[in-house]
Amino acid sequence: MAPRVVVVSLASDFGCQVQLTNMEDDLLDVLGLMDLTYWQLASSGHMPDAYDVAIIEGAVTTTEHVELLKDVRSKAAAVVAIGTCAVTGGIPALANTAGLETRYATVYGGGVAVAPGRIAPAPIDSIIDVDYHVPGCPIDTAEFLRGLSRVLQGLSDHMPDQMMCASCKVSENACFLEVGTVCLGLVTRAGCKAKCPSLGRPCTGCRGIAPDANLASAREVFARYGCDPASLASSLLVYNTAAEVTA
Repeated sequence: MAPRVVVVSLASDFGCQVQLTNMEDDLLDVLGLMDLTYWQLASSGHMPDAYDVAIIEGAVTTTEHVELLKDVRSKAAAVVAIGTCAVTGGIPALANTAGLETRYATVYGGGVAVAPGRIAPAPIDSIIDVDYHVPGCPIDTAEFLRGLSRVLQGLSDHMPDQMMCASCKVSENACFLEVGTVCLGLVTRAGCKAKCPSLGRPCTGCRGIAPDANLASAREVFARYGCDPASLASSLLVYNTAAEVTA
Protein backbone atom coordinates (compact mmCIF):
# COMPACT_ATOMS: atom_id res chain seq x y z
CA MET A 1 0.00 0.00 0.00
CA ALA A 2 1.41 3.42 -1.00
CA PRO A 3 2.00 5.82 1.89
CA ARG A 4 -0.78 8.36 2.31
CA VAL A 5 0.58 11.92 2.09
CA VAL A 6 -0.93 15.30 2.99
CA VAL A 7 0.51 18.73 2.15
CA VAL A 8 -0.44 21.47 4.63
CA SER A 9 0.29 25.20 4.75
CA LEU A 10 0.55 27.44 7.81
CA ALA A 11 1.70 31.11 7.58
CA SER A 12 3.46 31.46 4.23
CA ASP A 13 3.04 32.75 0.70
CA PHE A 14 2.56 29.20 -0.67
CA GLY A 15 5.81 29.69 -2.62
CA CYS A 16 7.25 26.31 -1.64
CA GLN A 17 4.06 24.52 -2.62
CA VAL A 18 4.14 26.36 -5.95
CA GLN A 19 7.67 24.98 -6.36
CA LEU A 20 6.24 21.48 -6.07
CA THR A 21 4.09 22.17 -9.13
CA ASN A 22 7.28 23.08 -11.03
CA MET A 23 8.52 19.50 -10.90
CA GLU A 24 7.06 18.75 -14.32
CA ASP A 25 9.66 16.13 -15.21
CA ASP A 26 9.40 14.27 -11.92
CA LEU A 27 5.98 14.99 -10.40
CA LEU A 28 4.13 12.09 -12.03
CA ASP A 29 6.88 9.65 -11.11
CA VAL A 30 6.79 10.86 -7.50
CA LEU A 31 3.01 10.73 -7.32
CA GLY A 32 3.18 7.13 -8.48
CA LEU A 33 5.06 6.23 -5.29
CA MET A 34 2.50 7.62 -2.87
CA ASP A 35 -1.16 8.35 -2.30
CA LEU A 36 -1.49 12.15 -2.23
CA THR A 37 -4.69 12.34 -0.23
CA TYR A 38 -4.71 16.08 0.49
CA TRP A 39 -2.86 19.12 -0.87
CA GLN A 40 -4.05 22.43 0.53
CA LEU A 41 -2.93 24.46 -2.49
CA ALA A 42 -4.54 22.16 -5.03
CA SER A 43 -7.53 20.75 -3.17
CA SER A 44 -10.83 22.15 -1.93
CA GLY A 45 -11.50 19.12 0.25
CA HIS A 46 -10.80 18.54 3.92
CA MET A 47 -7.88 16.93 5.71
CA PRO A 48 -8.40 13.16 5.95
CA ASP A 49 -8.59 11.49 9.33
CA ALA A 50 -5.70 9.13 8.56
CA TYR A 51 -2.40 9.56 6.72
CA ASP A 52 1.22 8.47 6.95
CA VAL A 53 3.32 11.49 5.90
CA ALA A 54 2.63 15.19 6.50
CA ILE A 55 4.51 17.78 4.43
CA ILE A 56 4.14 21.19 6.07
CA GLU A 57 4.96 24.65 4.73
CA GLY A 58 4.87 27.87 6.73
CA ALA A 59 5.53 29.26 10.20
CA VAL A 60 3.41 28.79 13.30
CA THR A 61 1.55 32.04 14.03
CA THR A 62 -1.71 31.13 15.82
CA THR A 63 -3.01 28.82 18.51
CA GLU A 64 -5.02 27.14 15.75
CA HIS A 65 -1.73 26.25 14.04
CA VAL A 66 -0.45 24.80 17.32
CA GLU A 67 -3.47 22.53 17.69
CA LEU A 68 -3.27 21.49 14.04
CA LEU A 69 0.39 20.56 14.39
CA LYS A 70 -0.25 18.51 17.51
CA ASP A 71 -3.02 16.66 15.70
CA VAL A 72 -0.78 16.08 12.68
CA ARG A 73 2.02 14.77 14.88
CA SER A 74 -0.33 12.33 16.59
CA LYS A 75 -1.36 10.84 13.23
CA ALA A 76 1.64 11.04 10.90
CA ALA A 77 4.50 8.57 11.03
CA ALA A 78 6.71 11.21 9.40
CA VAL A 79 6.53 15.02 9.45
CA VAL A 80 8.45 16.98 6.81
CA ALA A 81 9.06 20.74 7.18
CA ILE A 82 9.60 22.45 3.81
CA GLY A 83 10.85 25.98 3.29
CA THR A 84 12.48 28.58 5.48
CA CYS A 85 9.24 29.64 7.20
CA ALA A 86 8.68 26.11 8.45
CA VAL A 87 12.32 25.34 9.25
CA THR A 88 13.53 28.59 10.89
CA GLY A 89 10.45 30.81 11.19
CA GLY A 90 11.56 32.75 8.11
CA ILE A 91 10.01 36.05 7.09
CA PRO A 92 6.94 35.74 9.40
CA ALA A 93 9.27 35.67 12.44
CA LEU A 94 10.45 39.20 11.58
CA ALA A 95 7.28 40.37 13.33
CA ASN A 96 8.94 39.38 16.61
CA THR A 97 11.77 41.91 16.34
CA ALA A 98 9.79 44.95 17.51
CA GLY A 99 7.20 43.09 19.57
CA LEU A 100 4.18 41.40 18.04
CA GLU A 101 1.59 43.86 19.32
CA THR A 102 3.62 46.80 18.02
CA ARG A 103 3.77 45.20 14.58
CA TYR A 104 0.02 44.61 14.48
CA ALA A 105 -0.69 48.16 15.64
CA THR A 106 1.59 49.54 12.90
CA VAL A 107 -0.24 47.59 10.19
CA TYR A 108 -3.83 47.64 11.42
CA GLY A 109 -3.97 50.59 13.82
CA GLY A 110 -4.52 50.66 17.55
CA GLY A 111 -7.54 48.97 19.06
CA VAL A 112 -8.29 46.79 16.04
CA ALA A 113 -8.97 43.15 16.91
CA VAL A 114 -7.24 41.01 14.30
CA ALA A 115 -5.99 37.44 14.11
CA PRO A 116 -7.49 36.07 17.33
CA GLY A 117 -5.24 33.52 18.96
CA ARG A 118 -2.11 34.92 17.36
CA ILE A 119 1.25 33.98 18.84
CA ALA A 120 4.84 34.96 18.13
CA PRO A 121 5.74 33.38 14.74
CA ALA A 122 8.00 30.37 15.14
CA PRO A 123 9.32 27.33 13.25
CA ILE A 124 7.39 24.07 13.31
CA ASP A 125 9.87 22.19 15.47
CA SER A 126 9.32 24.67 18.29
CA ILE A 127 5.91 23.00 18.69
CA ILE A 128 6.34 19.37 17.56
CA ASP A 129 9.13 16.99 16.61
CA VAL A 130 10.01 17.22 12.91
CA ASP A 131 11.50 14.19 11.17
CA TYR A 132 12.75 15.78 7.93
CA HIS A 133 13.74 19.32 6.92
CA VAL A 134 14.00 20.88 3.47
CA PRO A 135 15.20 24.50 3.94
CA GLY A 136 15.24 27.30 1.38
CA CYS A 137 13.15 30.25 0.20
CA PRO A 138 11.74 28.75 -1.87
CA ILE A 139 12.80 25.12 -1.66
CA ASP A 140 14.92 23.55 -4.36
CA THR A 141 12.84 20.88 -6.09
CA ALA A 142 15.79 18.50 -6.51
CA GLU A 143 16.55 18.71 -2.80
CA PHE A 144 12.88 18.15 -1.98
CA LEU A 145 12.82 15.03 -4.14
CA ARG A 146 15.93 13.70 -2.42
CA GLY A 147 14.36 14.35 0.95
CA LEU A 148 11.04 12.79 -0.06
CA SER A 149 12.93 9.74 -1.28
CA ARG A 150 14.50 9.39 2.16
CA VAL A 151 11.06 9.67 3.74
CA LEU A 152 9.55 6.97 1.52
CA GLN A 153 12.52 4.67 2.12
CA GLY A 154 12.45 5.20 5.87
CA LEU A 155 15.91 6.74 5.95
CA SER A 156 16.96 9.42 8.44
CA ASP A 157 16.97 13.17 7.87
CA HIS A 158 20.08 14.53 6.17
CA MET A 159 20.85 18.26 6.19
CA PRO A 160 24.43 19.45 5.60
CA ASP A 161 26.29 20.84 8.62
CA GLN A 162 28.86 22.71 6.55
CA MET A 163 28.76 26.34 5.41
CA MET A 164 27.82 27.35 1.89
CA CYS A 165 31.20 29.05 1.22
CA ALA A 166 32.67 25.68 0.27
CA SER A 167 30.06 25.34 -2.50
CA CYS A 168 31.05 28.76 -3.83
CA LYS A 169 34.68 27.65 -4.04
CA VAL A 170 33.69 24.51 -5.94
CA SER A 171 31.63 26.64 -8.34
CA GLU A 172 34.57 29.05 -8.71
CA ASN A 173 32.43 32.05 -7.80
CA ALA A 174 34.05 35.38 -7.01
CA CYS A 175 33.77 36.25 -3.30
CA PHE A 176 31.38 39.11 -2.55
CA LEU A 177 33.13 39.91 0.73
CA GLU A 178 36.36 40.60 -1.13
CA VAL A 179 34.65 43.56 -2.82
CA GLY A 180 33.00 44.76 0.40
CA THR A 181 29.55 43.29 -0.26
CA VAL A 182 27.78 41.57 2.65
CA CYS A 183 27.30 37.85 1.94
CA LEU A 184 26.14 35.27 4.47
CA GLY A 185 27.62 32.22 2.76
CA LEU A 186 30.28 31.81 5.45
CA VAL A 187 27.64 31.02 8.11
CA THR A 188 24.70 29.69 6.05
CA ARG A 189 23.94 25.98 5.78
CA ALA A 190 25.19 24.36 2.58
CA GLY A 191 23.04 22.30 0.24
CA CYS A 192 21.86 24.77 -2.40
CA LYS A 193 25.06 24.52 -4.48
CA ALA A 194 25.53 28.29 -3.97
CA LYS A 195 22.66 29.02 -6.33
CA CYS A 196 22.36 32.76 -5.60
CA PRO A 197 26.09 33.61 -5.74
CA SER A 198 26.35 31.58 -8.95
CA LEU A 199 23.69 33.91 -10.39
CA GLY A 200 25.52 37.04 -9.22
CA ARG A 201 23.64 37.63 -5.95
CA PRO A 202 25.13 37.42 -2.44
CA CYS A 203 23.74 34.82 -0.05
CA THR A 204 20.97 36.15 2.23
CA GLY A 205 20.91 33.17 4.59
CA CYS A 206 17.57 31.60 3.67
CA ARG A 207 18.79 28.07 4.46
CA GLY A 208 19.45 28.90 8.10
CA ILE A 209 22.62 29.12 10.17
CA ALA A 210 24.89 26.10 9.75
CA PRO A 211 25.53 24.09 12.93
CA ASP A 212 29.28 24.40 12.28
CA ALA A 213 29.12 28.18 11.77
CA ASN A 214 31.38 30.36 13.92
CA LEU A 215 29.62 33.72 14.15
CA ALA A 216 32.40 35.38 16.14
CA SER A 217 34.96 34.47 13.47
CA ALA A 218 32.52 35.56 10.76
CA ARG A 219 32.34 39.05 12.29
CA GLU A 220 36.15 39.20 12.20
CA VAL A 221 36.09 38.26 8.52
CA PHE A 222 33.50 40.97 7.84
CA ALA A 223 35.72 43.57 9.51
CA ARG A 224 38.77 42.36 7.56
CA TYR A 225 36.99 42.99 4.27
CA GLY A 226 35.53 46.35 5.27
CA CYS A 227 32.00 45.20 6.09
CA ASP A 228 30.35 46.32 9.33
CA PRO A 229 30.58 43.33 11.73
CA ALA A 230 27.18 44.27 13.16
CA SER A 231 25.65 43.76 9.72
CA LEU A 232 26.16 40.00 10.11
CA ALA A 233 23.52 39.73 12.83
CA SER A 234 21.16 42.26 11.24
CA SER A 235 21.37 40.49 7.87
CA LEU A 236 20.76 37.09 9.43
CA LEU A 237 17.57 38.37 11.05
CA VAL A 238 15.79 38.44 7.68
CA TYR A 239 15.37 34.66 7.75
CA ASN A 240 16.68 33.65 11.18
CA THR A 241 14.95 35.83 13.75
CA ALA A 242 13.93 32.71 15.71
CA ALA A 243 17.57 31.53 15.86
CA GLU A 244 20.41 32.73 18.09
CA VAL A 245 22.45 35.14 15.95
CA THR A 246 24.34 37.11 18.58
CA ALA A 247 26.92 34.55 19.69
